[in-house]
Amino acid sequence: MTQKFEKGFFVGAATAAHQVEGGNVHSDCWAQEHMKHTTYAEPSLDACGHYGRYAEDIRLMASAGLNAYRFSIEWARVEPEEGRFDEAEVAHYREVIACCRANGLEPVVTLHHFSSPVWLIGKGGWEAETTPADFARYVRYVMERLGGELKYVCTINEANMGVQVASIAKRYMQQMMAKAAQVGGMDGSVQMGINLEKMMAGQAEAAAETKEVFGVEKAETFTSPRTPRGDALVMEAHKAARAVIRELCPGVKVGLTLSFHDIQAVPGGEELARKEWDDEFTHYLPAIADDDFLGVQNYTRARYDADGSMAAPEGAELTQMDYEFYPEALEHVLRRVAQQFKGELLVTENGVATADDARRVEFIDRALAGVRRCLADGLPVKGYFYWSLLDNFEWQKGFSMTFGLVAVDRANGLARSPKPSLAHLGGYTG
Repeated sequence: MTQKFEKGFFVGAATAAHQVEGGNVHSDCWAQEHMKHTTYAEPSLDACGHYGRYAEDIRLMASAGLNAYRFSIEWARVEPEEGRFDEAEVAHYREVIACCRANGLEPVVTLHHFSSPVWLIGKGGWEAETTPADFARYVRYVMERLGGELKYVCTINEANMGVQVASIAKRYMQQMMAKAAQVGGMDGSVQMGINLEKMMAGQAEAAAETKEVFGVEKAETFTSPRTPRGDALVMEAHKAARAVIRELCPGVKVGLTLSFHDIQAVPGGEELARKEWDDEFTHYLPAIADDDFLGVQNYTRARYDADGSMAAPEGAELTQMDYEFYPEALEHVLRRVAQQFKGELLVTENGVATADDARRVEFIDRALAGVRRCLADGLPVKGYFYWSLLDNFEWQKGFSMTFGLVAVDRANGLARSPKPSLAHLGGYTG
């Protein structure tokens, strides 16, 4: 018998607009998917059709017992051209929020989840000094119209992703320069679907096409390898958005989400592990210290020895993403984060890509057992959102990664088939 969480604890699922909605034609991801020199395995196209089927998907969550839904608002839909806003798109998201409320789900909104408007990339993207002000303008427009209907808002999803990508790209290039025989699991070192090998190939031709599509030779998207200045600009964008939200909607709790590995050191790897934790989390503390909550996103652990990042232990179970199957990582990360961040904690993403739903159920049970231990020790964890509601478009890896609680039949009109894990997760709701 599943032990339920106390009433008021969020038990939900998460999605991101570009990965599920379909037809996100004004975004940088859509543009890149359709380039000749694309790094994407396939285009998103209709994705999961969630834009038109959100009510069906919300009802699936509600009928399974979930009480919260984390989703993102797509900046490229709301502001398809610089300074021109589309009220019809805001009305759409208003309807999504209303549908959540009508079905007893708390809507937790993310204002930026990786994809950006094409025009922003043409201005220099997430390395441009103008981006924090551009983001704040978009946030003001959305919050003026929707903020009164929300209680929790994430400004930026995985604000540290570009730093992680930069670190892994550097490591990859070092291995290439050393003529390593094989990269060996590099894709699994970053917690998103990304194809670094393809990103590094054909760069000259890709630059020419990028100039044609975006007007710049290098598209500084949110998930591009980020410079230290770009990292600081993301924090400036977050703080500017937070100020707007508090000005307009002082009752809304605001924070961002970060991608966390459970960073573990074996003898000799202590200093490298400490540096990785600083890059991943500690150096952001001054910028997020005044946030109401922190979104914790974790999928696996990362081990370090004196030579750097280690491969998964021999014989370890690996997921479709080449992550080690290690649900205990979530508890370890929550405990470590709570030592330094004193606001509320929301598990905004945690999940597993697997074709075996029994392993998904096992992952959920072990992860939530850790959450329960954290609560018993007084950690301010307010909710758990499984990633993802649907088998969706996993960025550069396309539709091959199945994270979902619900299967989507792409050969049969995007028909939904709830997996046993959906109702199993719902059984935890108090």
